[in-house]
Amino acid sequence: MSRPERILVTGAAGFIGSTLVDRLLAEGREVVGLDSFDPFYPEDQKQQNLASALAASTFQLVRGDIRDADTVATVFGETRFNAVVHLAALAGVRPSLDRPAVFADVNVRGTSVVLEAAVNHGNPRVVFASSSSVYGEREDGPFRETDPVERPISPYAATKRAGELVAHTFHHAHGLSVTCARIFTAYGPRQRPDLAIRKFAERMLKGMQVPVFGDGHSLRDFTYVDDLVEGLVRAIDQDLGFAILNFGAGRKVTVLEIIELLEKTLKVPAEIEWLPAQVGDVRRTWSDNRAAREALGFEPQVSIEEGIARFAEWLEGRP
Repeated sequence: MSRPERILVTGAAGFIGSTLVDRLLAEGREVVGLDSFDPFYPEDQKQQNLASALAASTFQLVRGDIRDADTVATVFGETRFNAVVHLAALAGVRPSLDRPAVFADVNVRGTSVVLEAAVNHGNPRVVFASSSSVYGEREDGPFRETDPVERPISPYAATKRAGELVAHTFHHAHGLSVTCARIFTAYGPRQRPDLAIRKFAERMLKGMQVPVFGDGHSLRDFTYVDDLVEGLVRAIDQDLGFAILNFGAGRKVTVLEIIELLEKTLKVPAEIEWLPAQVGDVRRTWSDNRAAREALGFEPQVSIEEGIARFAEWLEGRP
């Protein structure tokens, strides 16, 4: 297959999805975005994410739920896609503890609906957004794709591992090409308001306390969104059969270090509200990204300092 030129992006109005859509459109590709505009956070923010894309003649937005098999089949039936990037999901470790059945319904059944439609409409190449949360609670690292992942500690993590397993069955039974991208703590412009860096920054700018769960020494492999999108585009453009790859920066940073960087960048102090550790939150994420580097040439470029600076510029420039 040559470079895919007609691409479906599910979850297109979200943080990662809209950034990917803009990148694909800038490369001259045709994109259909599918999004349910779930009310997890305000729709107007998602519409802002897509403002540039909606002005492009090569972009079409479909409002629909990935669990709706008729809607998904219609989307696939109207356009012969060369590739699908399946980002749509209910996200968040903590919300999944309160709504485990709904998370399973959207993230596992919904993924099955999308993959079934792909098989029924020409077997386009698929990139599935998995998560570093599948690795569960670990004291070692960095995490490798060959590490055991049979003990996730949140419903969200379990749904993402289940999605990988479902994807493998479609590859085995139908020859569907699927790359599962285990995404490590994405951040940057358009970041969801519930995610740590944006939540911290907005509260600091308002003079509010910053909630820190546990002792603040939890480690995260923060991955800048443009680096992540570069990896996703490379995965679109290469048929790996079936693959599971880490998409992370390959470095670990503590929550307190992030707060210190935000203080320097935003030039405001942070008043920390210390809270008990949260059930379902892992103590560390840390990617070994050698497999993605070897398979796709994935090479994260943006340092955490530069990424925070770019994020702060976007946040302070928002209306």
